[in-house]
Amino acid sequence: MYSKVDARIVELLAEIVGPEAVVTSEEGLEPYSHDEMPGWRYMPEVVVKPRSTEEVARVVQLAAEENVPVTPRGLGTGLSGGALPVHGGIVVSMERMNRLIEVDEDNLMAVVEPGLVVGELHKQVEARGLFYPPDPASLDSCSIGGNIAENAGGPRAVKYGITRDYVMGIEAVLPDGSVIRYGGKTVKNVTGYDLANVLIGSEGTLGIITQAILKLIPLPQHRIDLLVPFHSFRDATRTVTEIIRAKRIVPVVLEFMDRESVKACEKYLEKELPFSDAEAQLIVGLDGNRREDIDAQVEVVAEICLEGGADDVLVADSAFQKDQLWHARRVLLETLKAISERVEVEDVVVPRVRIPELISAVEEISERSGFPIVNWGHAGDGNVHVGVLKRGVSDEKWNAELDRVNEAIFESALSLGGMITGEHGIGIFKKRFMPKAVDEPTMAAMRALKRAFDPAGILNPGKVLP
Repeated sequence: MYSKVDARIVELLAEIVGPEAVVTSEEGLEPYSHDEMPGWRYMPEVVVKPRSTEEVARVVQLAAEENVPVTPRGLGTGLSGGALPVHGGIVVSMERMNRLIEVDEDNLMAVVEPGLVVGELHKQVEARGLFYPPDPASLDSCSIGGNIAENAGGPRAVKYGITRDYVMGIEAVLPDGSVIRYGGKTVKNVTGYDLANVLIGSEGTLGIITQAILKLIPLPQHRIDLLVPFHSFRDATRTVTEIIRAKRIVPVVLEFMDRESVKACEKYLEKELPFSDAEAQLIVGLDGNRREDIDAQVEVVAEICLEGGADDVLVADSAFQKDQLWHARRVLLETLKAISERVEVEDVVVPRVRIPELISAVEEISERSGFPIVNWGHAGDGNVHVGVLKRGVSDEKWNAELDRVNEAIFESALSLGGMITGEHGIGIFKKRFMPKAVDEPTMAAMRALKRAFDPAGILNPGKVLP
């Protein structure tokens, strides 16, 4: 179906990006064969590292002329295989396009390249009293371009929304090598079809993001986080609903971890964690510009939690205390990978009031299948991360039954009015389950969109659509 990359094509790529930005050795290619989901490897034939939109466009144009598949890649922190070169070909790594081009304080906008690390953007704009809210767990290692491709969320989504809510303009290279620009520094724009929103969350299958204009907001002056343990998971999630219902309170974050995930972190970090015997823990974050207002909100939330069955409320208002409180949450995925040779992380999403039913269903799936499963995630928006562990499971059982376990998890989420992914994307891991989540007319519309943008099917093939 596709042409192979030969010496002539490698030479042409070197003419475009420079010989130093072309990788062909097996050792050099290996890091680009996988993402953060263990156990999956697809080797590219060549990796190129462009420095400009023009270079990206010329690479893609060459690939289109030669019928070679192209896989765009940010910094490889994905959890769905979206940046893996399933059909070999060319990986276009955006790692060298990593500049913060401009911070426009008058218009509250930032102009960035796709390889910029999200955490670095946070530091740069916060030093100016500004705020870019999206904060995926991998913020110190993931890129803006990858976030846009996956429409990433993060803990602060409950108050501030997700990546899509902050992208005001996009520059992208289409599968034929042409460059489009849509949007800008205007707050309003209804000029024709919203091509930016078509590309956001498309997982690199419709275009390669080469620049973005991001909305910023004023940085809140104060924040306090609460760690709240519960001996009943149902009480914890019911309390989430009560906090959301409370008048004049919109938490920055409403996170949860189950006992198994906290215990795993405790073992991995080799230190005792607060309330590690609780069945569930909530992390509640509150922010604002007046300390007295936040203190009043803390009192209301603490009262709601204690009335809802919480065992205690730990308040963290210093930077050190907050870092300690969040440490386990931030290292959880690394923890699971350390204690289990394989981890399959699903990120199903349900209406938040139905989280207890989902957790109960997952526990039944774990008991029935014999697969260890831990749960954590964003209780405030119903996004539950379900970690299926291989620990103690034989290779034969894992290979034979994993699909059925995942299918049962997805069916549980769908039966509760949810979806099979909230922020990690479909990639290669979930595309076989798409027909369960999306009806045939909708799937046909998605296929038509893909054909319209990429009739030759060269851009990130093998992703999203089964």
